[in-house]
Amino acid sequence: MVLVEISGGGQKGLGYTYADKATAVLAESLLKEVVHGQDLFSHMQIWLALARRIRNLGETGIARMAISAIDNALWDLRAKLMDCPLVHLLGSARAGIHVYGSGGFTSYSDQQLTHQLSGWAQDGFTMVKIKVGTNPEDDPRRVQLARQAIGDSVQLFVDANGAYSLAQALRLAEDFAQRDVRWFEEPLSSDNLGGLRLVRERAPTGMDIAAGEYGYTAWYFQRMLQESAVSVLQADATRCGGITGFLHAAALCWAADTPLSSHCAPSLHMHVCCSAARAVHMEFFHDHARIERLFFDGFREPKRGVMSPDLSRPGFGLELKEQDAAQYQVN
Repeated sequence: MVLVEISGGGQKGLGYTYADKATAVLAESLLKEVVHGQDLFSHMQIWLALARRIRNLGETGIARMAISAIDNALWDLRAKLMDCPLVHLLGSARAGIHVYGSGGFTSYSDQQLTHQLSGWAQDGFTMVKIKVGTNPEDDPRRVQLARQAIGDSVQLFVDANGAYSLAQALRLAEDFAQRDVRWFEEPLSSDNLGGLRLVRERAPTGMDIAAGEYGYTAWYFQRMLQESAVSVLQADATRCGGITGFLHAAALCWAADTPLSSHCAPSLHMHVCCSAARAVHMEFFHDHARIERLFFDGFREPKRGVMSPDLSRPGFGLELKEQDAAQYQVN
């Protein structure tokens, strides 16, 4: 985690991304050179200045993640200065957002996989996701194990992280459909838009093809939608330019009449996903939920598979537990 804090008007805004510590070095430089002393309510002016500053560094990767952490802190600070939860500043579309339990790593034993997924099902989650792709020949068995762990009433998602070839993805999509898999994430590399489109066109009825977590710019999302490469677009406010960039993705989804889902960092996405019209659910990623519980007061546990903002707390509703987080500090 790269954490950014920005002070202004007697308040402190908090934002973060999940990235290498090199992102922290760049974020600190951008804060000093671009953000310090600016008018907080000229937020888009600051965001554009940050985007111009990284032009020669490359507009994706580390540079965009540094902007993301800063932008998230700016949104938190603005909402705190207005003494309102971020969802009210953005404009609420719904009181809560469904989440899907995300874990099921390929490194898990069968017992670990069953324990995690059945636990989410017992907690009222209506959707869960497992990783596939490390051992493609074993994936049908693991998917069947997952189905047995959650029963027939919970939706099952799979995420290949781009590990399959086109032929493998098409073959396994048919196999997964027999276990009622409803979501096939990154069956191919997310940069292979033509291949993703073929998988989407040939996927069994009722199976969504999703990608977008590696989108850093609005142009990336626009190309993915124009190519009809996905039936659900994913975006990540820790990568795509913060809440501002996520709103760009949400606007594109509105225009393309395409559902939107957030990637990872559930505490960061909860407010914006309760605001974005096309948002359908969020990823409740096991690792990030664990970190956010550890680092922040105000973490919102899902209730029956739904996360809802605490409207009594301003901004993201998070406060850093400084003593608990200090032992992990590396920069």
